[in-house]
Formats: sequence, C-alpha cells, structure tokens
Amino acid sequence: MRSFILTIRCRDSVGIVAAVASALAAADAFIVESSHHGDTASEMFFMRTVFRPSDVHATSRADFLQALAPVVQQFGMDIQLYESDHRMKVVIAVSRLGHCLNHLLHKWHANELDVDIVGVVSNHEDMRRMVDWFGIPFHHLPMTADKHDQEDRFLDVVRTTGAELTVLARYMQVLSDRMCQRLEGRCINIHHSFLPSFKGARPYHQAHARGVKVVGATAHYVTPDLDEGPIIEQDVVRVGHGLSPEAFVKIGKDVENVVLARAVQWHAEHRVLLNGDRTVVFQQSA
Repeated sequence: MRSFILTIRCRDSVGIVAAVASALAAADAFIVESSHHGDTASEMFFMRTVFRPSDVHATSRADFLQALAPVVQQFGMDIQLYESDHRMKVVIAVSRLGHCLNHLLHKWHANELDVDIVGVVSNHEDMRRMVDWFGIPFHHLPMTADKHDQEDRFLDVVRTTGAELTVLARYMQVLSDRMCQRLEGRCINIHHSFLPSFKGARPYHQAHARGVKVVGATAHYVTPDLDEGPIIEQDVVRVGHGLSPEAFVKIGKDVENVVLARAVQWHAEHRVLLNGDRTVVFQQSA
C-alpha cells in the first residue's frame, strides 16, 4: 500500500508531536510508524513518521505537504516527505579490496537491500568481472596526475546515473575537499576501525600495536576532515593477544560488511538525520 516517510528537524519545543499528528489526522492519514528525539545538547528536535492515506487514491504528496504547511511554519521546521516505494539510486566506489562491494551486491541481488545500484566506480580493474556478472555498469577511472580531473569524471557518473547516494566501499582514495562538499550528506564511507580510534591508514596494524581487545568498523558520512564525519553505525568483534595484524584484517572484514550494509539501508530508508557533527538514527523496532 502506498505510504510516505516524513522527516522533521527543528528547534525543540512543546507540542510538536501533537501538532504533526493532528495535521496528519486532519488530512486523513493513518500513522504506521513514528519515532522522535529531542536532543538536549543542541536543543534540536528530530522526527521520522511513516504514514499512508486512508484512501489510497485520495491524497497526494502535494496534498500532505499543504496540510503540514501551517505546522511547518509554526515551528520553523525543515521537513522532507518521501514516497516509501522509491528505491534510492546508489553508486558504489571500490579499489582492490572487494569484500564490502561483494556483500552489498549480494544483498541487492537477493532483494535484501532496498536500493537501485546504478553503477560501480573504481580506480582499478580488479572488480570488473564481479560487477559485470551482476549486470551493473562498471566505470574504470584510474588516478592521474590531475586528481580533480579524475574526480570530475567520478562526479559525472554520479550525475548521469541520477545517484542519490555514493558509497565508498573500501575506496582507498582520499576525496578532495571540493568533492566532499559536492557530496555532502550523500556519501557514506566504511572505515576499518572503531572511530575515533585509529584514523587514517593501516588501522588494524595500529590497533595491533596498541594491544586492543576488540577491533571494529565505522560507517560515517564523508566530510573534508578525514575520518571525522558524522557516524551512522559501528560494531566490534573481540580479538586475542595471540593474533597477528593480518588476522585482525581477516576478522574485521565481516564487521565492515555488516556495518556498511546497515548504514546504506538506514540512509535509504531516511532513518538517519544529521545533528551537527553527529547523527540521530531511528532504527527499526524489532
């Protein structure tokens, strides 16, 4: 049944939830799922509501936006209204390590990842055969002396495919500040450590040198500050003192796969709202 996803961000205030619910009820909407959060540190309010028209033929997206307009004006809201059956278009970038790419493609092929993967970009040819097998366009964009030229061609792929999200699935290139700004809020990276620990290169080896007892992975939005973007999802796995750095790498791959797939799915379902340098993530109830 046709339904909509409403996301709200505004200054926290008394009566927001009641006002939104009343406006939707007056527009003959049936609320299916709703979550909200008031952040005391920033004094901001965040809300995600899924609803459907009581009569599937009666009310359009424009009608609901009009019904919500007085509430939006009253509370100074930044709102977005999405149709829930829209599958977000995604471009994935990868270098030579294909485990995260393979996991995303497998989940997509099995209809377990509700997005449309419209292209894969790589600075190497290593993953072409696998991507071709899935029937997805593969764009080989080798690095050149002119980094901006390569990034411009990358951005051309994003533009021509209509991609709404770019996923760096172990794409081992640091994006320029200019490219980070172009993709702000629409680019997710997987970093193979439990940030903010062990930023930059070879984090598993850094972790091994410090004798850590857990290693992890972090999915975050990309910003000009390396490995500093708002965190979407993290997970860890225990490791023993007898393991080598190479064993850390092997163990960590499974965690990277799961963490990145969760972050992509939650972003595609509009469950992640930015709150400055942090995020509010409305995870689905069990």
